Amino acid sequence: MDKLDELAVFVAVVQQGSLAAAARMLRRSPAAITRTLAALEQRLACTLIERTTRRLAPTPAGVALFERAKGVLDAYQQALSASDGNPLSGQLSLTAPVQFGRRHVAPLVLTFLERYPDIQIDLQLNDGYQDLIEQGLDMAVRIGQLRDSSLVAVEVGRVRRLLVASPDYLARMGEPLSPAALADHHLIAGVTASKTWRFTAAGLQERVRITPRLTVNEVETQLIAARAGKGIARLLSYQVYEDLQAGTLCEVLPAFRCAAVPVQLVTQNVKYMPARVRAFWELARAALPELACFQTNKPGQPEKEID
Repeated sequence: MDKLDELAVFVAVVQQGSLAAAARMLRRSPAAITRTLAALEQRLACTLIERTTRRLAPTPAGVALFERAKGVLDAYQQALSASDGNPLSGQLSLTAPVQFGRRHVAPLVLTFLERYPDIQIDLQLNDGYQDLIEQGLDMAVRIGQLRDSSLVAVEVGRVRRLLVASPDYLARMGEPLSPAALADHHLIAGVTASKTWRFTAAGLQERVRITPRLTVNEVETQLIAARAGKGIARLLSYQVYEDLQAGTLCEVLPAFRCAAVPVQLVTQNVKYMPARVRAFWELARAALPELACFQTNKPGQPEKEID
């Protein structure tokens, strides 16, 4: 069997998460996919995929091969594409938080599609954690510290959580002068948010247990409620930047801001990064640090392993 075909089958199994799904994608029988994967594991004398009754997952050896195989397959495809004068082609899969992706990643995607007409992009906006390998993603935008030390990341900016309320609300209810005073106010919080809010002042941390009057699972609705004067919301600085600039929301307790957290571009392996992925990586790396909504703009730093 063609060795590139073996790699293509293996990559499809990892990306699709099941033998049946890989078979459908490659238009082959599940038995053929099973035989190919078994032959590859036998030839390499190691297990590449852990099989359970519920799911498939790559072993450490499988993860290493997956990263390199994607690069090999992409280089092969790019070599074929170059012969007809097309510099970039194929599919690029990205993920980002919903609001950040909608506001700042989607415009880059549209620019990239315009620039490279033979590229297809799968943009997944999701506030939950998305595993790059398990879900077959090339790149992610992550806010906060990374969970996985094996990923390669570059910081493109920083954001922080801010308390905000409308001028009308503050005129009616008064402005709290300390975190403890929030107990006397209407609060707006996300469903998954902690019911303990942390604050920092003069190097000291303070925790306040909150009882929200409104709990909602979507940021835009929290913004709508805050603009309508229904309470004090705690959101990321990029989410409220335009409102603060326009005066539709005001920052509350600015002396008690939490520390800023990084916004990072994340991928699996820079060395084996396909050409289409690197092209978008470089576009985002240049554009995102220029966003006015970042608390601290930082040019793209050298690619590094995150501790």
